[in-house]
Amino acid sequence: MKFGDIKKHILTGISYMIPLVVASGLTMAIGRALAGSSVDNLGTTGFGYWMYTTGQLGMSLMVPILCAYTAFSVADRPALAPGLIIGLISNQIKAGFIGGLVGGLLVGYLVLLIKKYVKLPKSLTGIIPVIIIPFLATSISALIMFAVLGAPINWFTTIMTNFLTSLSGGAKFLYGAIVGGMATFDFGGPVNKVATAYCNALLAEGIGDAKVCQFLGSMIPPFGIAISAILTRKKYTRAEIEALKSAVPMGCVMITEGVIPIAARDLVRVIVSCVIGSAVAGGLSMSWGVSSPLPNGGFIAFPFFNHPAKALICLAIGSVITGVVLSLIKKNVTKEDEEFDDLGYEINDDDSGDDISFEIMK
Repeated sequence: MKFGDIKKHILTGISYMIPLVVASGLTMAIGRALAGSSVDNLGTTGFGYWMYTTGQLGMSLMVPILCAYTAFSVADRPALAPGLIIGLISNQIKAGFIGGLVGGLLVGYLVLLIKKYVKLPKSLTGIIPVIIIPFLATSISALIMFAVLGAPINWFTTIMTNFLTSLSGGAKFLYGAIVGGMATFDFGGPVNKVATAYCNALLAEGIGDAKVCQFLGSMIPPFGIAISAILTRKKYTRAEIEALKSAVPMGCVMITEGVIPIAARDLVRVIVSCVIGSAVAGGLSMSWGVSSPLPNGGFIAFPFFNHPAKALICLAIGSVITGVVLSLIKKNVTKEDEEFDDLGYEINDDDSGDDISFEIMK
């Protein structure tokens, strides 16, 4: 068991969980938007109630899905069903997000042990994946979660929650800056997914401050790069300007991946600029106590923040800082850059890839 493998399994679980959070968060945001001043206004039927309830039910599956697909990454399909059950147990014992991760790894490695050491006669080998593995993995993991791991994980979650709620002043700014920087660092990649999952876990505990930092970090890159393109047009190719036309609308709903083709040509400078802007915005947001009750939605969710105007100010400040810094450090477009207007190439199934070569720059 290597740390790199554990990290891969956790990121796999998170990557499967993110679409669930997006779908649930947006449907909940629509329902909440129709509720007005109070969710009670939705009643018990109608479009708004159905959308809000759908989002709530989806969010309740966050930990089970995380647990199941973390286990799946470790031990493939036999670990899926036990992982779902252990994820539900994690919710039941209030172990939350951390419990889902630990439970998923527990189930996955337990399934591997069962595969290795449980032997039956050849005539009965067919029941191992459908009966033996699900039963043993579920029952043993459940007992461990209930009797051994549940209380420590719950205790740790409570300590972390109390610590975060007690932060003030400079500590809050630093904390918000870290979350904001992580959310923007790799434009929807593994670091962003870790930040998103972490903020969702806190939101499940009733802490929405970090979630706003993640909102801002996911939205600032396209806005900041667009500002830079306005300030210094000569530093962007025609293809990059065209890509921005779709990246900016995507940024409005927290889809950061639209900037990847633009960032690819000048990765270090773009990352540095976006992280600086998002860190400042996240720090200000955390210091000002801006909080979100919703897990996703971009601008759709802003009206439901406790301080929407402050969130918009943070977004504007972070975007302007990103744009100015990027304009200062980014190099002018060369003739070769302008002529090479292909911002991405997708390899088809028919492509062997034999003609692809790599050159190491020294």
